[in-house]
Amino acid sequence: MEKRSGSLIPYQGLVVSCQALEDEPLFGSHHMVAMAMAAKEAGAAGIRAGGLADIRAIKEAAGLPLIGLVKIMHEGSEVYITPTLEDALAVHAAGADIVAIDGTRRLRPDGRTLEATLAALKAAEIPVMADIATFEEGVQAAGWGADYISTTLCGYTAETLETPLPNLDLLERLSVVLEVPVVAEGGISEPAQAAAALELGADFVVVGSAITRPQWIAARYVKAMKEKAGGATTEAEG
Repeated sequence: MEKRSGSLIPYQGLVVSCQALEDEPLFGSHHMVAMAMAAKEAGAAGIRAGGLADIRAIKEAAGLPLIGLVKIMHEGSEVYITPTLEDALAVHAAGADIVAIDGTRRLRPDGRTLEATLAALKAAEIPVMADIATFEEGVQAAGWGADYISTTLCGYTAETLETPLPNLDLLERLSVVLEVPVVAEGGISEPAQAAAALELGADFVVVGSAITRPQWIAARYVKAMKEKAGGATTEAEG
């Protein structure tokens, strides 16, 4: 696959998403800074971080290229990843090298279209990653000026809810037609999947839960062990 140019993230690098929600045990900038430093030590090429405080702290401590966002729910809109232009400007001011925004066709809470939002950020010379869910959304967002197209929201919108993840077919289709960097994100839980994404054209890969959410990682083990124990009990009883 031919290398595309213009990325702030090293080509074919790993970006580790260091995010925790308020109800999770690792919520807090000190925890996310530790996660980011561990990722850097492992060789990560960049960090994806959520929340202005975490963005500031991680950028200062790790010094890696940083994709920043905020997650805010608004009544009447399903858009929650950096939902308004003002949010995007604040994320950039906090230290994000690239601002991730919702790149879907859904209604935005500030009333602006995605096209208008991208135009405003482009005028401010702020690099933008459009988190999309479908092929058409990716092509459209790139055409409107997004600097990066990421498959982040595939599987999380009404249109794509039943899509098995990771959707490497979507990644490959986008990588063939787009000139801007295409990013694999969403549902990548094994190293082999990340490697496959590179082979299919990803300029870099973002991995979150499988690296930085120990409660999710531990739950996978618990589930597998319970299923095995249940099967063993059934066999013994039979």
